[in-house]
Formats: sequence, C-alpha cells, structure tokens
Amino acid sequence: MPGVRGAPSVARMAISKVGGGSGPGEPTDIYAHPLSARQLPKHRIPDGPHDPDTVCQLVRDELDMDGNAAQNLATFCTTWSASQVHTLMDISLVKNMIDKDEYPQTAEIESRCVRMLANLWHAPEQSEAVGCSTTGSSEAAMLGGLAMKWRWRKAREAAGKPADRPNLVCGPVQVCWEKFARYFDVELRRVPLLPDATGMRPEQLRAYVDENTIGVVAILGVTYTCDYEPVREFSDALDAIQRETGLDVPLHVDAASGGFVAPFLHPDLEWDFRLPRVVSVNASGHKYGLAPLGVGWAVWRDAEMLPEDLVFHVSYLGGDMPTFALNFSRPGGSVISQYALLLRLGREGYRQVHRNCADTAAALAGKIADAGPFTVLYDGKGALPALSYTLKDPDPGFSLYDLSDQLRMRGWLVPSYPLPPDRGETVIQRVLIRHGISRDKADLFFEDLRASLERLRGTGPGASAPRVGFHH
Repeated sequence: MPGVRGAPSVARMAISKVGGGSGPGEPTDIYAHPLSARQLPKHRIPDGPHDPDTVCQLVRDELDMDGNAAQNLATFCTTWSASQVHTLMDISLVKNMIDKDEYPQTAEIESRCVRMLANLWHAPEQSEAVGCSTTGSSEAAMLGGLAMKWRWRKAREAAGKPADRPNLVCGPVQVCWEKFARYFDVELRRVPLLPDATGMRPEQLRAYVDENTIGVVAILGVTYTCDYEPVREFSDALDAIQRETGLDVPLHVDAASGGFVAPFLHPDLEWDFRLPRVVSVNASGHKYGLAPLGVGWAVWRDAEMLPEDLVFHVSYLGGDMPTFALNFSRPGGSVISQYALLLRLGREGYRQVHRNCADTAAALAGKIADAGPFTVLYDGKGALPALSYTLKDPDPGFSLYDLSDQLRMRGWLVPSYPLPPDRGETVIQRVLIRHGISRDKADLFFEDLRASLERLRGTGPGASAPRVGFHH
C-alpha cells in the first residue's frame, strides 16, 4: 500500500485500468495515458480531471528527483517509521488538533504526552506543569520566548519601569530564535564563540545580561556541533549574577534534539526542571523523539511560568481546554504517533535505540579520525548520536564542500558549513546518526567517504579516469 515501506504498489508497476474501463482504444498502461505524453501542468490548474493512478505515479516520478531520505545524514528529523506509525498517520489525516471540542480524545492524548514529558524532564511533583504540542520545536521555542517576554514585561510594569527594550541572550542558536526576535521585537544578543568552544560558555553571560534581559537560552544539542551547552553551569552563573545585582533572569532550554536523548543516555545530567532557574523547555518530537514530521513540544515548570494572557480557552463537553499556539489547523497524526511510540518503546526502548545510534556515531567518528585529513570536533560521546569534523590542513587541495559534492554522487547528503561568529573561518562537516541508520549503513558511508577522498587526492583506483563513465 502507498505509504507502507516495502509493500508493493500497483501504481509503481505502471499498469492500470485507466478511466475505470477497458474498452477498445482505452490505454491500460499509465505511461500510455495522454497525461504522461506531456509536461505536467505547472502554472494553471487543468480544466478537467485525470485518472488518479496515473496522476499519483507521475507525481511520484517527480518526487524521485529528491534526495534519498534514508541516506540523508544532514537532517535531525525522523526518516524511518514502523508500519504501525504509518497506519496511525493514515487514520489521523482527518483529525484537526485545533478542534479539541470535536476530537476530545486526540486532545486527551496530547495532554497525556505533555504530562509524560513533564515527568521525564523532572517537573516538580508539587507543581502542575503545563504544556502543549506544536508543529515542531521552532514553534515551541517561540512560545517559550513569548512567555518569558510577557513575564518580564509584567514585572517591569509592576515596578514602574520601562518595558520597551527587551533582549534575549543566547549562543549559536538555530534560526528560529532569530525569527522570534524579529517577529516579536526582541533584541537578540548572540554571544560569539570563544576559541575552541562549541557553544556559549557560562563566564560570558555577565557581559550580556542586564535588566532588560527576558531570559537566557541554553541549547541541549547545538545545531552546528551537536554538543550540549552546560545548562547547570549557566544556572550557577545566573545565580551569582542575581546575588550581585538582584537580576533574576530565567533559563529556557532549547532541547530540540537533546530533550529526547539526554534523559535516556545521560540520566544524571542536570539540564531540565531539576534546576529551579529552568522555567521552560522546548523539544522536537519528530527528531530524536522518533515521531513522524509535524510535532514539537513546549513545557513550562508550572502554570505561573505561562502568563494567562497568552492562553486561549476552548469549551468542550461542558469543560475547559486551554490552548496556546501560533498555528491554527494542523493534523493530529504526529501527536497520536508520538503517544504510541512512548507506549511501545518505553524508557528502556528509547535508551536502546539511542544507545545503538550513539555507539554507531562513536565508531564512525573513530574511523574518520583515523582516515587522515580530519580533526574530529565531536565524537558522538556525551551528547547527541552524531559527529562533526574539520580538515587538519587548511589547504589540502580540496575543501569539505568538494567532499560533500563527491558524497552526493553516491546519494549521501552531508552538510558542510562554517561555524558561527567568531569562528566563521572554521568549516566543518556534520553527520547525524538517527533511528534507521544502522552500523552497516554507517560502514557503507565510510567506504564511500574514503573513495571520495581518494578521488579528490588523485590517488586510488580510477583516479585518472573520467569523473563519470560507463563500462557496458
């Protein structure tokens, strides 16, 4: 069936009863249909309908031009799901998350996930944590930022002080925080990287925090390098600043990737609500939460941390359902699938999946370190199941961008990019090991990487042959 991996598809075989019959002169093959004999419409909706199997096949043909998701080592997002998840997604196509009065059980499942994640991230038992699902961690991050801004503004107004120059302090954050700052009129104070640093350092905070700071963002899984920023040390530094200045600055943890990794692989790491200064956490269910694309999570320590002015209330079945979101209509399938995954895997299942991924990342990092031209910046140990590296020699005769192009010839999508300021002169490659990237697949990637290096160096079999050739 379409959407179930490995299942046969009638459309894929290009044989169909086009037009619902098999009369004289009527084509029975998709590629004999008149629609396949011309370019698909690109600028104007066609006047009449076409055979659904033919349209489906021709659109799938265009999608074949995309990269292979199974070989995409650039994305944090889920690229493999079990057949049961596909089933849940299929039956949930019609469920709109915003219609909580019409789909109360879907709303209940969302609430269960929030409670489970609040517990996973050690929300205090005596308080009632609150949260919501979102379309992804970017929306969830913006909701966390909005809550901090509203709370800061209310405190400033209560003290009779101006509240027109808010700022947010962060390190090398994902672009969603730049969007938040621009869309909601907040100065983004981006702390530059120190030499050899992979994220913001706690000793840097003092120079950037002031009375207009709505909060500090700590990253559990830096996008560029995959390392964790030291949330506990940030909290300690802000405690010291409060003792000296009286400024009480909250911490928001952007755990887009690490929020579903650290609790299982690094349970003793204090980064979450165990730290009283952490008021909110965002995470992406469709990254290392293993859910299909379309779900993120925002959780606050307690209701006091989410200003009531930001919450809308929907009445259903004689009850009250609070909602907080930037989007309106969106499908419920990813939320439902997230709940099913939490039930099916449990804590031990998530630990096993991520442990295998982390072991694979560490083994691949070791091979790349021994390959010769690379310096490994992050080896897959202690944070996300991933690795990052740069070239030892700044001018070996090729660049990492060249290497990315070579790997793409074999279908591998591997990003090369400069680090943020002030380390922009360092270009790195990053490889993410996700659910579905087995040790065997990682070994195949390394063999292709080694062959690509030989071609770039002009050594090894076929180095002097044309870049593209056929021998049949």
